[in-house]
Amino acid sequence: MTSPNAVESLVCLAGNFELNSYEAMTGGKKMNWVPKDVDTYISQKDYIDTLVVPLISIDTRPVTMKNSASSSEFLMNLSMFIEKQFKGRMMFLPPVSYTQSTDLQQLADTLSEDLKQSPFTHIFYLTTDSKWTSVTLEEKVIWLPSIPLETMDNHLRQTIMEDQLRQVLTHFMEEWNVQ
Repeated sequence: MTSPNAVESLVCLAGNFELNSYEAMTGGKKMNWVPKDVDTYISQKDYIDTLVVPLISIDTRPVTMKNSASSSEFLMNLSMFIEKQFKGRMMFLPPVSYTQSTDLQQLADTLSEDLKQSPFTHIFYLTTDSKWTSVTLEEKVIWLPSIPLETMDNHLRQTIMEDQLRQVLTHFMEEWNVQ
């Protein structure tokens, strides 16, 4: 297990985090699910071993719609922040969105089976939906409570994202250290 000081050091350096050889080859480009980044991945797959799948619950009932949108905004902002910090170590899939009537275990089984075919060594699911904590899944599910961002100024948002990075970083480090 990674020590808290090691995690803090990585988070403090997150803005400067680099995988030297990958950085030199790609110029520090982000790795999203777009053709140009997939081409980069294909040519540099030895450096990109982690796939992150954001899981977003969509609820269109008037009473819960705003909370659903807020959770989605938080998760997408966090995903972009994490991806930016780990340039070239992770590839992010587009978010998998689902509704309240979705059978999460069935969705998990389908995703797991399909993603087993991928060349990624590590696969993480990132979500704000606590229901995923009770789903049986081979891959790692990282659950974080949603934090409403809509009324925060940019400085506070940045601070929140850094704090959340500290939370998810321990999960990534634990998995990466297993190998």
